Amino acid sequence: MKTIYDFGLIGCGRISEKHFEAIANIKDARIISCCDIVEQKAIEAASKYNIPSTYKDYVKMLDREKLDAVLICTPSGLHPEMGIKAASRKINVVTEKPMAINLNSADELIKACEEHDVKLFVVKQNRLNPSIQILKKAITKRRFGKLFSANATVRWTRPQAYYDLASWRGTWNYDGGAFLNQASHYFDLIQWLMGEVKSVIAMTTTINHDIETEDEGAGIIQFQNGAIGVVEVTMNIFPKNLEGSITIMGEKGTVKIGGIAVNKIEHWEFLEYDDDDKLIEISATDPPNVYGFGHQGYLQNVVDTLKNLAQAETDGLSGRKSLEIILAMYESARTGKKVELPYIPNNKR
Repeated sequence: MKTIYDFGLIGCGRISEKHFEAIANIKDARIISCCDIVEQKAIEAASKYNIPSTYKDYVKMLDREKLDAVLICTPSGLHPEMGIKAASRKINVVTEKPMAINLNSADELIKACEEHDVKLFVVKQNRLNPSIQILKKAITKRRFGKLFSANATVRWTRPQAYYDLASWRGTWNYDGGAFLNQASHYFDLIQWLMGEVKSVIAMTTTINHDIETEDEGAGIIQFQNGAIGVVEVTMNIFPKNLEGSITIMGEKGTVKIGGIAVNKIEHWEFLEYDDDDKLIEISATDPPNVYGFGHQGYLQNVVDTLKNLAQAETDGLSGRKSLEIILAMYESARTGKKVELPYIPNNKR
């Protein structure tokens, strides 16, 4: 068994910092190379995090470096192509959310990883928030009894300057809108906690930004178990990020986890006592931004899975579920109709 796993990283933008910092604190992993089409970004990241080599062309990095896995931190529309090229070289793939901007390319990535016998991980670090872990445990223990409804709320702000930072932001081909980019984790959480989705209906709008995609929207989810979910997303809150929350309601319990990034239990009430109730206060975290603290735990799971000591927290098929829901929401918003799952795309937006 290997003692240290060597990673490469593609895309040295905002989210890459979470990966650099997380891997630096995992004793049996290291990043040995990083890449960005803006070469200076890779050079600066390498200097800051003591990375031995840098590249402008990620294919050259994949070909020249002996990598166990690659961390893909580029615009969402590029994830599948990069992951497929890594998989074809027998390199395991760790991609930021969302794994793709359409289901066809997501399926191509999953297929490539299967055919080349490498693992595919889709980063969903908010599942590892202590508060979310306690909530998941309560559901597993059936403390809620029958699940009635759920609400996921993302009330954040993104100024026009955020979208103007790069030409790909707020575009359909590379980014997606508030649902697909900013709220991706919340669609993941609501289906992970509540179960399989039967149908969705949604409305979206672009009301406050000069972008192709939506800056706010709302959707209704009907789950296979009969429960109803509501997802509300906006990037137009004044003057700063207000809330990233999820609420679960059942016949024997109600829980709301809020803060700016589902990091704090704001309401916790059940018909029957459980010793987990003592953990409410200590489960709270105070993240400096909406990314939270989950990347280290997620990437530790990646390493443990590569060592055959664990199962992937979120593999390709699991990561695909939230993408399917979001794309079905977009189809509903486009047509004004309810969309059943499984969602079969017709390649229209």
